[in-house]
Amino acid sequence: MNWRYAVKRMNGAKVPQEKINNILEATRLSASSMGLQPYTIIVVENEELRHKISPVAFNQPQIKEASHLLIFAAWDDITEQHIDDFINNVAETRGVPATGLAEFRNKMLGHTQGMTKEQRHQWAARQAYIAFGTAIAAAASEAVDATPMEGFNGPALDELLGLNEKGLRSVTLLPLGYRDEENDFLAKAQKVRRSKEDLFLELA
Repeated sequence: MNWRYAVKRMNGAKVPQEKINNILEATRLSASSMGLQPYTIIVVENEELRHKISPVAFNQPQIKEASHLLIFAAWDDITEQHIDDFINNVAETRGVPATGLAEFRNKMLGHTQGMTKEQRHQWAARQAYIAFGTAIAAAASEAVDATPMEGFNGPALDELLGLNEKGLRSVTLLPLGYRDEENDFLAKAQKVRRSKEDLFLELA
């Protein structure tokens, strides 16, 4: 974590597929409330598509210079069908009858359906951020640079990629690649963070 930083320029080198797979698998295994994972992570390696995405990300150079671009897109809504699909996945994975998960299902429905549609989306977006953080840390563990991004036109990106039709809304972007040490003004800069004494508050 001392090594990583939000890279401002990348050198265009490709990240080996094994490293990409490891980052994606760590992200798949990320924590999520109730285990639901109400988001989809879009993996964009195609250079032509990344060039199309660049203008809606305010032409930040990492979009084009990266090896891969991850787009974290939260579900636009969380429906009863989503809950049932999740319960069926739990039942199949753990080899238990779905009927035995009825209480858990009802708790999930009570939690999600007690919100408005927009509140459900915002909750899903917060879950996506947990996976986003996991992906950043996983990239660092693979010595792969990453640039967390919120600076982009979400509705324009959603339209470009047809995400609305898929029930998704983009939340964050994560270009993956390798730092361009000659052209990135932060490449050799000292990392700045709050001190432990300032950041952490211990209550007796």
